[in-house]
Amino acid sequence: MKLAHLVPVALMCAALGAWAADAKPPAAKKRVLIDLSSEMLIDAPSAVAILGERIPEKVWKLYPARKWGFASQVEGGFTQDKTCVITARVMLAPLSATNGVILRPAKRATAFEAIPNATIEQCRAMAKDKLREAADAVVSSLVKT
Repeated sequence: MKLAHLVPVALMCAALGAWAADAKPPAAKKRVLIDLSSEMLIDAPSAVAILGERIPEKVWKLYPARKWGFASQVEGGFTQDKTCVITARVMLAPLSATNGVILRPAKRATAFEAIPNATIEQCRAMAKDKLREAADAVVSSLVKT
C-alpha cells in the first residue's frame, strides 16, 4: 500500500479524534418542578426546594426527567373564627413536547390539616409541613424508600 493512500486516512482519523475530544457529554436533563400555590402560604422557590429535596434519585430513574415532572399546589387560608386550613397536593405528571406539565397526573397525594386560633407564621409552617407530607406520600407510592 502506498503512503499517499494512507495520509488522507490518517488525517481523517486525527480530525475525528480531535472532534471527539471537543465534544461535551450531554447535559443532564433539567427536572421539571413547578408550583401552583397561593403566595400567602408558601412562595414558589420554597415549594420547589421542598419538592427537590423530597424526590430521591430512584424516582428519576423510574420516571425520567425527559418524560415526567412534578407539580405542587398548596391552598388554604383562614376561616372567620381564625382557623388555618391547609391542603397540599403533589402530582407526578407527564410532560408535553415543550416540557410543560400536562395536568393529568399519573400519581398524586394530598395532605390537609386545620389549626384553630393560628397565626400566619404557624399557618405558613404548617403549609410547608403538609407539602413535605404530600411529597413523601407520592414518593412512597412510586418507589420503596
